[in-house]
Amino acid sequence: MNIRPARVSDVPGIYEQIRVFADQKLMIRRSMAELYESIREFFVAVDDENRVVGCVALHVFWQDLAEIRCLAVAEHVQNSGVGRQLVDACWESARELEIKSVFALTQAGGFFERCGYHPIEKSELPSRIWNECVRCPLFPECNELAFIRSSEPEPGVEALVANQAAAVG
Repeated sequence: MNIRPARVSDVPGIYEQIRVFADQKLMIRRSMAELYESIREFFVAVDDENRVVGCVALHVFWQDLAEIRCLAVAEHVQNSGVGRQLVDACWESARELEIKSVFALTQAGGFFERCGYHPIEKSELPSRIWNECVRCPLFPECNELAFIRSSEPEPGVEALVANQAAAVG
């Protein structure tokens, strides 16, 4: 299995991975246009035949905060470490970008805890992250949990939110 930054040619495979979970109401559906526009946010897992068998995106919100989005792994390779490798690729990318904290909204809390993330209250996250919620098939009855990982001792998400609010004005 190879984990690498996504290429434009990977978009149909990314679309298919996301579609499977969106059809189960476990993920927000993404259009092909959205995927092409955000291709630089994505990492993919490809098999020996260069087929996309997993994907994930790292979406930057602010100078010190990013979100893991669109984590999808094909059923036949689940529980083989592919999801963990994709999440780790996002974490490493955040480090390279000097982003201190990465969060995820997920129904797979145990998985993210095993990846080094810890639970937080969703209300602690900045309000601007909720823009896509209306697109969620479960809106407004959200059953996702929030998890975060930080490279520094937790100053508290409140500090992240305060910094963003002050900068936005």
